[in-house]
Amino acid sequence: MPVTDGPPLTGPGVAAGVGRTALLVAAARAVETHRPDALARDPFAEHFVRAAPAATGWPVHPDQVPGGDADPLWGHLGRYFGLRTRVLDDHLLRGTAAGLRQVVLLGAGLDTRAHRLDWPPGCTVHEIDTAEVLRFKQSVLDRPRATPKADRRPLAADLRGDWAEALCATATATATGFDPAAPTAWLAEGLLLYLPAPAERALIAAVHRLSAPGSTLAYEIKHLTESHRTRAGPVYTEARRRLGIDLLALFDPDPRPDSAAELATLGWTVTEHTPYTFTDLHGRGPRPQPDDVLAANRWVFATKAGAPDVPAHQGG
Repeated sequence: MPVTDGPPLTGPGVAAGVGRTALLVAAARAVETHRPDALARDPFAEHFVRAAPAATGWPVHPDQVPGGDADPLWGHLGRYFGLRTRVLDDHLLRGTAAGLRQVVLLGAGLDTRAHRLDWPPGCTVHEIDTAEVLRFKQSVLDRPRATPKADRRPLAADLRGDWAEALCATATATATGFDPAAPTAWLAEGLLLYLPAPAERALIAAVHRLSAPGSTLAYEIKHLTESHRTRAGPVYTEARRRLGIDLLALFDPDPRPDSAAELATLGWTVTEHTPYTFTDLHGRGPRPQPDDVLAANRWVFATKAGAPDVPAHQGG
């Protein structure tokens, strides 16, 4: 479907702070989309970048990245986002193939999974993010009259607050509202790094409370405190210099809860992987580097005990 970019749209929710990181990921997905060996493709990603004045001059194609994979932002970090997108796409589609029909994207950002993935009939995708991010996202998607491939249900809520009540309230508002009695595929992509520890604990508790047996959860964390050399490395410094994004200032500085252990205590089956597990699986993606900014990153996959039996992860 052709997309007419038109004049830039104002988007205060993506101009600064964590919202600006959604633009960073969209640009990385756009670059990945145009790679001949793309791990994932998002045909709408570049249009978010072009519509945001905050991202003027950011690349949306590999030809616009002179350093290629050696570039710390659009090479190393960008390929990480491409790989993360592919792995989490696969995780969600395995869940729906096993019978799940209810998906909740916690911190949906500018990803367009509801539009770009081939969902089986009867799927509902709930997208939770701030009102500003969702408003900007919809204004861009409206230009090509993009049609979702599932029943898409955006919900404006603060994930540091009582978002669960707002989600459950959708059950009385629409016939396809959230149903806690049905198993759910939950996804928190690029979210927990920015939440205060109490908000992460509350989120995990809410997901557990609202999950029927057979529900799944996938999320990303940093497993270890990074060294000074890593924090002074090119990914963080170039993100500040070239994009105006201070990732270290956005990460919550307090010690992180062990959410994987908490889920296991609550009866979930939990597996934890480094990104490089999937670089090896797919034969492409980011590779380890000295003082690597990705070395502390972990992707966690969990399944709540009971039918349907949806594997936490398998190759795909």
